Amino acid sequence: MGNAGTGAVGTGGAGGAPSAGGAPNPGGSSEPLVNGIQWADTSGKPIQAHGGGMIKVADYYYWFGENRNPNGSFYAVSAYRSRDLRNWEFRNHVLRSSSHAELNPANIERPKVVYNASTGKYVMWMHWENGSDYGEARAAVAVGNTVDGDYTYQGSFRPLVDSGVMDHGKPGYMSRDCGLFVDDDQKAYFISSTNENYDLNLYLLTADYLKVDKLAALLFKGGHREAPVIFKRSGTYFLLTSAATGWDPNQANYATSSSLTSGWSALKNVGDGNTFYSQSTYVLPIQGSGTSTAYLYLGDRWAGAWGGRVNDSTYIWQPITFPSATSMSMSWNNTIGIDTAAGTITGATRNFQLVNAKSGKALEVEGASSADGASVIQSPASTATNQQWGLKYDGAGYFNLSNVGSSKMLDVPDESTADGVKLEQWKSTGGDNQAWLLIDLGGGLFQIRNKHSNKFVGVVGGATADGAAIEQRAASSGDEQRWKLVSVK
Repeated sequence: MGNAGTGAVGTGGAGGAPSAGGAPNPGGSSEPLVNGIQWADTSGKPIQAHGGGMIKVADYYYWFGENRNPNGSFYAVSAYRSRDLRNWEFRNHVLRSSSHAELNPANIERPKVVYNASTGKYVMWMHWENGSDYGEARAAVAVGNTVDGDYTYQGSFRPLVDSGVMDHGKPGYMSRDCGLFVDDDQKAYFISSTNENYDLNLYLLTADYLKVDKLAALLFKGGHREAPVIFKRSGTYFLLTSAATGWDPNQANYATSSSLTSGWSALKNVGDGNTFYSQSTYVLPIQGSGTSTAYLYLGDRWAGAWGGRVNDSTYIWQPITFPSATSMSMSWNNTIGIDTAAGTITGATRNFQLVNAKSGKALEVEGASSADGASVIQSPASTATNQQWGLKYDGAGYFNLSNVGSSKMLDVPDESTADGVKLEQWKSTGGDNQAWLLIDLGGGLFQIRNKHSNKFVGVVGGATADGAAIEQRAASSGDEQRWKLVSVK
């Protein structure tokens, strides 16, 4: 997904690797992850790991992904680590635009990292473009001695460039959206969209994982698929893909086979008609201490779908269930709880209390009113429905905050952009004055910014008293504009 209908997505199955050492994660949040938000790392900065993939090394999961310049060009492949898949510590920009002349300028998409047990190296494959257009359609490789250290760029190429194949006037096969998979026998495979995204090519890699050995299979010729993700469960291979519709989300499809190179089933739908406004990037197996293994869908909600920057894209993670050995299913959950020790994922769609970080009081509709124009205030937290708020995604990167008691929306009166305007509830209008961006600050705290005014939700004067009004105001560093999202079970 992206320019020229391209994008990038990865695959599961990285295999084992030696210990990375290091200290445990700094303090974070134990609340479940809220889907559709750009999560923060443990320092409070937005996680930039779009089109990414993961690898587990010892007790840590490492998340690699795209981090772009404001103009959309390549800045870095950034790496984060976590023990619990909830609290993420930034580690390094493992590959940068300054790492090689070919990377400045460039577009680098969908980086995936696997470990080669025979060489002791970490190998990254990705989609490379020249930074000005999408006509090159190349794969690129980098290699690292440690999982989160600096990677050495090996160059870009079209797969089988010396084979005599000509793809749209250039030697070798076009290679755009891509992924990696390491099988149980430690053979590695690279899969990418080719022939202007109409075909998927599966390549066997050389023993060091640095080059293409041969074309292993041509999959779904003419299917116009991208975002390929391969994972394996109980001897069955799963291939998850999206249609090629640029930045716009679409219906995900999957196929299964008992062999990587042949016998794939017909494509079947999974998820809803737009895959929860996301596109697949990875499927992560989570192996518990016993026999339980859970499978986690990782998707990007691309900001390009509403004219935003890639770095404004948000994340959608969902548990995958398996009705049979050769079928998979996903349902919508707005929160995800993960127990890495047990190997379990708990998904649920919940409402929230918004608890002010300074006062400890909760956002509520005054008097439990159901009337348009009723005031929004703070009061001691309770189980009352006028303190419960639902998140309704608007399809363009923002949420409506819907009061459970009244079914009315948090609203800036008269579409005002002024500081100090007191917030109220109003019936749904579809206006930007009812659209809110939740900004993760880390440690379980959020700011809430209005789409129309660009002002932030806060308590008037930083008051801690019951009944204090809730207003919009320009950003401050005060806790009166910081909120905890407490899920209502």
